Amino acid sequence: MDPERGADPIDRTVARLYQSEPTFDWVGVYLAEGDALVLGPFRGTPTEHGRIPVGQGVCGSVARTAETEVVPDVRARPGHIVCDIATRSETVAPIIRDGSVIGVLDVDSNTPDAFGMREVSVIEEAAGEIAVMVAAIA
Repeated sequence: MDPERGADPIDRTVARLYQSEPTFDWVGVYLAEGDALVLGPFRGTPTEHGRIPVGQGVCGSVARTAETEVVPDVRARPGHIVCDIATRSETVAPIIRDGSVIGVLDVDSNTPDAFGMREVSVIEEAAGEIAVMVAAIA
């Protein structure tokens, strides 16, 4: 039986990314709730960061700027929020609906500089898919 059957579409998208991309060691969606981002579906090591204030860390910065951020070396990025000490690089893409950021898609890798143009494109495309899913649910 398919373990993803019955899961919500956002969770299935997160699972697909996590399973299909060998360098994606953590994949999660944070949805905007007031002045914070709240962790939704994710795959990978559990994190204690269930809420991230908008403007803090990579996720919070992307929520504020509405622009994808690629971090080749998280240890060199000021303000990076450490969720897993094994993480070496990260890409966060905004989830945008009707011109507003409604969340972010966060992807971490234990490999330094793991995100080339193809990987970033995959993440941004998935963020766009999630935006449509959120709109369908709302």
